[in-house]
Amino acid sequence: MRRRDVIALLSGAATALPLVARAQKATKIVVGVLDAASAQENPYFLTTAGQGLSDAGFSGDNVAIDYRWAEGDYDQLPALANDLVQREPTALYAAGLPAAVALKRATTTIPIVFVVGPDPVSVGLVTNLKRPGGNMTGVSVYTPALVAKRLEFLHALVPNAVPIGVLFNPNNTGAQTDRQDAQAGAQALGLQIVSLQVGSDIDLVALAPAISDRNVKALLVSNDSFLNSRASQIIALAAKLKLPAIYGLPEFAGAGGLMSCNTSLDDAYRLAFAYVGRILKGEKAGNLPVAQPTKFQLVINLRTATALGLTVPPALLASADKVLQ
Repeated sequence: MRRRDVIALLSGAATALPLVARAQKATKIVVGVLDAASAQENPYFLTTAGQGLSDAGFSGDNVAIDYRWAEGDYDQLPALANDLVQREPTALYAAGLPAAVALKRATTTIPIVFVVGPDPVSVGLVTNLKRPGGNMTGVSVYTPALVAKRLEFLHALVPNAVPIGVLFNPNNTGAQTDRQDAQAGAQALGLQIVSLQVGSDIDLVALAPAISDRNVKALLVSNDSFLNSRASQIIALAAKLKLPAIYGLPEFAGAGGLMSCNTSLDDAYRLAFAYVGRILKGEKAGNLPVAQPTKFQLVINLRTATALGLTVPPALLASADKVLQ
């Protein structure tokens, strides 16, 4: 995961929905939310967050959520995390690995629930998935099969498009895991991949020449908060260069990207906030096992496929959870 790891909401909706609060009444329980992304990326986040808390018996009448957004700038996360901790919330929620790392460093006492892409044990968030211990738990959308599945879907659509460029953000703690998974998946499929590092707007400007220099014929875009925040630029670049591409978030496909594949983020968000609700009722974060959703969701944009001159194989269409006409 961006995902992001992944994971935000429409800022315009933030003032209209009951769980959002910047100026809260002192009588309300406060949950602090730290997100490495912006408030515009994933409009379904607030709905699923509210559903998770509602399932646990909480509403805007008794819980207020205090948000902090890093807008894709990971350097802001430590200060934002410390700001949230100083407000002494009852619980904290981390959207994505960079936010989880920042909150872990900011407090060892306030319970933290995360949704992250990489394996939380391998990146040091918890010591055990079944019994995390400490003050952290949450949902990991990571599975070694996910990156391989994206490569498999892309290869099924464009079997002769090699090498495949894999976009990583080197500033993301989980980038190394994603890179290893991509290499393993490519080896299993007999594919050649090349790594393309994009961690800043300067890197994004240099991406087109890098693709040309390395003769890249297709793209796999990692799920990362910075890359997700530059979705429109990446989609436009892929269209300009006539490159088939697969992304992590379904919003990419909805915005004109060719395909997306990820585990169900709706389920992950809902489950994470259900965990927040359980913690608000008195359970300890360290006693709640890290959950791992396993359902893959494939979205295909047929209009983009047509624009690229591609015919989607019937078997691939049959595998899709959603086909955009």
